[in-house]
Amino acid sequence: MEAKKKWDLISVASIPLIMTLGNSMLIPILPLIREKLAVTSFQVSLLITAYSLAAILLIPVAGFLSDRYGRKIVIIPSLIIAGIGGAVCGLAAWFMPHPYTIILAGRLLQGIGAAGAAPVAMPLVGDMFTSESDVSSGLGLVETANTGGKVLSPILGSALASIIWFLPFLAIPVFSLISILMVAFLVKNPAKATKSKQEASANPADKEQGKQPSALVTRPKSKEQEQPPVSLPVFIKELKWIFSKNGRWLYAIFTIGGIAMFLLFGSLFYLSELLEDKYKLSGILKGCVLAIPLSLLCITSFITGKIIGQHKKRMKWLTFAGCVLALGATLGSNVMISSLPMLIFMLSLLGIGIGLALPCLDAFITAGIDKSQRGTISSFYSSMRFIGVAAGPPVISLLLTRVPGWIFYVMAAACLIAAALALFAIHPRTDVDQPAAGS
Repeated sequence: MEAKKKWDLISVASIPLIMTLGNSMLIPILPLIREKLAVTSFQVSLLITAYSLAAILLIPVAGFLSDRYGRKIVIIPSLIIAGIGGAVCGLAAWFMPHPYTIILAGRLLQGIGAAGAAPVAMPLVGDMFTSESDVSSGLGLVETANTGGKVLSPILGSALASIIWFLPFLAIPVFSLISILMVAFLVKNPAKATKSKQEASANPADKEQGKQPSALVTRPKSKEQEQPPVSLPVFIKELKWIFSKNGRWLYAIFTIGGIAMFLLFGSLFYLSELLEDKYKLSGILKGCVLAIPLSLLCITSFITGKIIGQHKKRMKWLTFAGCVLALGATLGSNVMISSLPMLIFMLSLLGIGIGLALPCLDAFITAGIDKSQRGTISSFYSSMRFIGVAAGPPVISLLLTRVPGWIFYVMAAACLIAAALALFAIHPRTDVDQPAAGS
């Protein structure tokens, strides 16, 4: 990896870390928040749902804006909005007698900020490096920061709430400010892909020959040759072309990413409920137990990002292996459910499987899509991941109340779908070609 860009990369990695903390810190303390606000379980669950829904709806918009106007110009205002959202939540809890509605509004603001911050970090890493192995390694670090935030979240959230119950809300503007300063002063804007007017119109002959439209070809230009961003109609035309040619593997990666987050947050919700209801664990001790499978996911993501390099076939098979391991872990959890140590072991294997897949999925997106559309395509992928985050807890909660014996069978079915997609829908022609070449 280019040594001079290490601080740039660390600064970019701070974005998903802080956005993850902003959401996941609340998961272990939701019962405490429910008690303090005197609301129902459903109402307190909306604090997570509001954040995720706002992000899902606005992530594609942020991706388009980052492609059109630049990554930093989207990321920094988004971090500011996220910080304001956290401050609104914390101050409402501090000074208002009935703050639930304002806290919910603050969580919506946080979700809006998250939509323009964490998802744009991934294409920014792709822009920073010219070597695909450096991109893969950088994405591994970013994914590790993301999962590392999930590891820290239950412990940090419980620790802060043990001091003052609303302190996790007030920590968000502090974390956001740190990331803003790092991105503003340490991340240099990568060279921007530019287009000439002639390049901005797709050549029908290219399509007939199965080539990428000339609008997607980027060439270095002098300042005098640089043109304004392409118009929205041309951009939509390019986007349609991308999905018409590469839709199979893109849709597969989107779906696998969503399933991975569904499995992760669904299993964490299940384990959190089990620890509190059956084993009477709460506070920091509960957070430490929840951090065990997350720690293994984090370590696996980091190692995977280091070893995949630019090897597309290796990415495919590691993704498939991760899905198969997750399948075995969910089925094993159903058998080992009566033993807490064995259940944690199985959920740790699930974390390892997810950790194998996620960096490969990230690398496929950044390596397989041109820089000028990378932000938008990766934003669709991020939206699918947020859908998985939003769906996991309520689906598992519904199964717990209706058919608890089906929980791990449903999760296993999701793993089987992901494994089939990885095996049959992702086909890089050679080890170093973009996946689009063989799809």
